[in-house]
Amino acid sequence: MVDSSAAIGVELASGIDALQDSAAASEFALFKAADSSPRGLTEEQAVDRLARFGENVSTQDRRQSWPATLLTAVRSPFVFLLGSLGVVFGFLGDARGALTVAVMVVGAGSLRAWQHGRAARAVAALCAPEPATATVRRRSAEDAMPVVREAPVTEIVVGDVVLLQAGDVVPADVRIISATGLSVDQSMLTGETLPVGKAARSADPAPTLAVVAHPRLCFAGTTVVAGSATGLVIGTGWRTYSGSVRRNGIRHDRRSSVDRGVRSVGWTLVRFMLVMAPVVFVVRGIHDGQWSHAAALAVTVAVGLTPEMLPVLVTTTLARGATRFAARDVIVHRLNAIQDLSAMEVLCVDKTGTLTEDRVVYAHGVDACGRPDGLAAELAVAAASCSEITGGRFDDAIAFVSETMVDEPGPQRRLVAEIPFDHRRRRASVVVTSPTGGHQIICQGDADVVVSCCSAMWVDGAAVAIDEARRSEVEGLVADYRGVGMQVLAVAVRDLPRRLERHSDDDEHDLLLAGFVAFVDPVRAGARGTIEELSHLGVALKMITGDARTVAMHTAHQVGIATTAVLVGEDLDDLDDDALQAVAHTTSIFAEVSPSQKARVVAALRRDGTTVGFVGDGVNDVGALRLSDVGIAADTASAATKQAADLIMLDSDLRVIAEGVVEGRRTLGNTMKYVRITASSNFGNALSVIVAGLLLPMLPILPTQLLVQNLLYDCAQLTLPWDRVDADYLRAPRRWRSDGLVGFMIIFGALSSIFDVATFAALWWWFGGAASSGLFRTGWFLEGLLSQLLIVMVLRGRAAPWRSQRPVTVLVLASCLAAAVGLALPSSPLAGVLGMQPLPITYTVWLAVVLVGYAASASWVKRRYVRYVHDYP
Repeated sequence: MVDSSAAIGVELASGIDALQDSAAASEFALFKAADSSPRGLTEEQAVDRLARFGENVSTQDRRQSWPATLLTAVRSPFVFLLGSLGVVFGFLGDARGALTVAVMVVGAGSLRAWQHGRAARAVAALCAPEPATATVRRRSAEDAMPVVREAPVTEIVVGDVVLLQAGDVVPADVRIISATGLSVDQSMLTGETLPVGKAARSADPAPTLAVVAHPRLCFAGTTVVAGSATGLVIGTGWRTYSGSVRRNGIRHDRRSSVDRGVRSVGWTLVRFMLVMAPVVFVVRGIHDGQWSHAAALAVTVAVGLTPEMLPVLVTTTLARGATRFAARDVIVHRLNAIQDLSAMEVLCVDKTGTLTEDRVVYAHGVDACGRPDGLAAELAVAAASCSEITGGRFDDAIAFVSETMVDEPGPQRRLVAEIPFDHRRRRASVVVTSPTGGHQIICQGDADVVVSCCSAMWVDGAAVAIDEARRSEVEGLVADYRGVGMQVLAVAVRDLPRRLERHSDDDEHDLLLAGFVAFVDPVRAGARGTIEELSHLGVALKMITGDARTVAMHTAHQVGIATTAVLVGEDLDDLDDDALQAVAHTTSIFAEVSPSQKARVVAALRRDGTTVGFVGDGVNDVGALRLSDVGIAADTASAATKQAADLIMLDSDLRVIAEGVVEGRRTLGNTMKYVRITASSNFGNALSVIVAGLLLPMLPILPTQLLVQNLLYDCAQLTLPWDRVDADYLRAPRRWRSDGLVGFMIIFGALSSIFDVATFAALWWWFGGAASSGLFRTGWFLEGLLSQLLIVMVLRGRAAPWRSQRPVTVLVLASCLAAAVGLALPSSPLAGVLGMQPLPITYTVWLAVVLVGYAASASWVKRRYVRYVHDYP
């Protein structure tokens, strides 16, 4: 259970401090610390560092060995149970029993390990980048001239001097040494819409500025969209910023709701067996003084209580679920996540890309008073046309404006200088030639920031000074646009004299506000219907977004999320973990939050045991993904995010998650059918063995016979993953639960034992069982097997058998096949090995009477159980 998220990111502190130090250090100090020079490393140095520190890749990408995967797959209380029985069989000299148990353990583990390996390969294929190279400056020897060449990205090492240009993916964390018009897309780290300007020499940023916003640093995985630069590699592999974030998430030791439930159910059965078997041993030993017979009876009881094939069936059920998920374009990275979905009560999603289409669509342009006007759009097109920086999310939308929204092309302009966007200014500018022959600066960016740089605004074809009243009106206009979910770019302009000196952000003052260009991110078709479907399934949806409160609320209103409870990041920081937990469940929208705050919200929701899902796409979402019970990523997510996720959606449509919830509940429902029905049948067998052991002078059934009986039954139940589940079961979150299991076992196990004891009496007095232990054991073997196969059809649904969902054909056929094999064994060559013999034909009449009576009684008891207990699997 996660009690606090205060430690999230602590491991990053030293890495972030090192990045800050590298950004602040002089070039001389940097090269000295890296034992490098502006001429680059020698090839010998590069090879030595590669050998010492490893390739420039994440170790998470290295596949787990097969033995390690198998060990992980068999680590469960059920396997512990089976292993203990195998040891007991070996101690008693029963090689057949020990071998049978070993085959089941290895079979279950191998199937699970195979499925895990298949999922890991699929995820690795999704995350694997195309073979890439980076441009480096290296020397063949210490005194040789440097040579610029291409090197595999995996062979980049700390101290390398790399050359970056437009279109390059930054191969490692880099401190910029020199740059010309450098602009970098950091959206995979920050979600920032616009490319960010970078420079070797810049004013020291504010101490509170995030390290990813530092103008002298470029980070692994980001993309150069304009300009060029030379930089010194200061971090590779795990030692990069994104690698540190990823490692921080991977080290979190999470136990999901399914893990907790499986352990609870498993140890309940283990404890029950550990109590029953010794009691039987002591009571039988005291009863007749034959302690060897008492030991054999205790082992028989232990075998009878053990659901031997449960690990195999759980794995088969999950593998079947993974196949169904694959048909819906979802890759299952962690098998238990399928059943975690069934228990999911809260789903946390971002607005962009999940509820919306994650694309910018031009809406319209207006003047500073909000009236339709083409000047702002014309200037935005001019700035985009002249700019050498491309790759921002608004570029395609601006191009659409250029093609369709501007009635006539504006005057031709030529680029003079460019001032890229950065986090400090929150705006970008171009200086172009103006129609009058001078220069003109066109500034666009965050509306609040750009308006603050303006002293006048364009109204009715004339420039009007901005006074406090007009500034208030403009701010209200921007707020209104944001309130309806629009993203607003302010566009401003100022004429400049022609000059040769360098232009800078000092020119961004006394601007004329030309107006605003509004964009929308359309809501996904069907998003509202899917959210309603999730609500009907008992899953509450919470929006966690970095967008403004008003934008988030408008989108929430469009898709049907309640907008009455909203918490913004600034207020969230004022809450401690206890206070956040108190408000998290009643808050439906978390706006203006950072990635670390997302993780805090997820942790707060989970503190009381709520099962939480989280949909993420960025590197900084890894922490929240790892903290959640079900981490979900889209195909467009970063490689680190996919590796951290439990499920990967090849389509970002939320409908896939809704379908997955139903599939998870169907999977869990079929698993719980097996657990409860089999546990009750096994308890009935054990109880019957105890009664017979106290009343009869012989073992009523051999341990090996009971193991074969259970094995035949369990093999038939391997088809349960294909069975139908009652509609009522699918309408609410479901999880593995041990409460009620013991009561269910006792009630239906005792009912089963009543008919077993009746069969004992018939075999002993009517069919010659008193004279032949082989006949007695064979008779009970068949009655026990057939009654277990039949009771599945009676107890598999909440309603009466004729009103429940019809069982799938494969389950019926498998049950009939297991029954046929069981009926054939007494007359087969294996009869002698198993200690069986043929039965008189009249015994079949008794079997029919007992089975019909048992089925009718079980159906009647089930109706009473449902009425008074209410809880039914």
